[in-house]
Amino acid sequence: MQQLILKSLYVVARLKYPRLRKDLSYFVRDNYYCKLVQGRYVIHDYVLRKQYKVISYHGEFDQELRYVLPFAYWHYLNGTLSKTIGAKQTKEFYFFSPNHEERFDKRIWTESYAHYDVPNMTHSNSYSFRNWAQVPYKAQYRNDIFVYDKPLLVIANKYNIEWDQPPINFLDIPTLDQIIRNYGSKYQIVYNRPLPTQIVQDNSETMQLNEHAWLRETHPDVILMDDLYTRYHPSVVNNYNHLQLMVYANSDHFISMHGGTAALASCFGGTNIILSNPNWGMEHHFNEYQNLFPKLSGATILHARDRAEVLKHLSDNY
Repeated sequence: MQQLILKSLYVVARLKYPRLRKDLSYFVRDNYYCKLVQGRYVIHDYVLRKQYKVISYHGEFDQELRYVLPFAYWHYLNGTLSKTIGAKQTKEFYFFSPNHEERFDKRIWTESYAHYDVPNMTHSNSYSFRNWAQVPYKAQYRNDIFVYDKPLLVIANKYNIEWDQPPINFLDIPTLDQIIRNYGSKYQIVYNRPLPTQIVQDNSETMQLNEHAWLRETHPDVILMDDLYTRYHPSVVNNYNHLQLMVYANSDHFISMHGGTAALASCFGGTNIILSNPNWGMEHHFNEYQNLFPKLSGATILHARDRAEVLKHLSDNY
């Protein structure tokens, strides 16, 4: 029956969006089905309203931030959240959960393929925000510890295998050097690129950019998140994700990369410049930097298609 419904919904997607690439219609189909599945829970969600919902997820971090956490937070606000289950180091993301279990040691990127119990579980141009609510991370984690003489500018970089290809969306050392020289006098720059040992990995292998030593030597005024972790763990922060939440909560200015780094930096308001090559990924096809990412916190999202556009957005806005 499920396959029959999915086939029917694919036809609906093709008819509604005839100009959309055929392969992209599968994403729209899946989101239609996710919405349909929510009909099973109408009585529980809107009539009985008892704590019944158990939400388990250990797929890509990006999707967890976009879809799973806002879904879980909606259930919390609705009074229907019973338990959440996630990967290691996720307790602080689910601060609102009455019972959060850190069960999984690794993220499985294919785990979300048939995760139809969560609405908006994949790329789409037909998102529903009925069972979706902004998680107030900025209000929850704003603090007096990571406060400096100048406003923060967080550079959330990455250097990972992407789509089985060498790194695509990242700031190289020459670009980092230009940004720091141009904006270091105005902002306290915090550089963040987690090491593989500091976060729960998925299929995206982390590569060596060798920028940490260069930053310490060439730009000692730049604060490295890695150094903050060494200093404040475990006395202040429980894990690396906890540190990210606390530092990001004190910032209104971000530069981030396609994927989970972009999604996380979009959860704290302010302005987020996202480097995302339009030749890769699905966000561009579905206009998600306009119709989804701003909803995570009300942040202003500036999409940069290449490093030159990152610099242009910085010049115009920072």
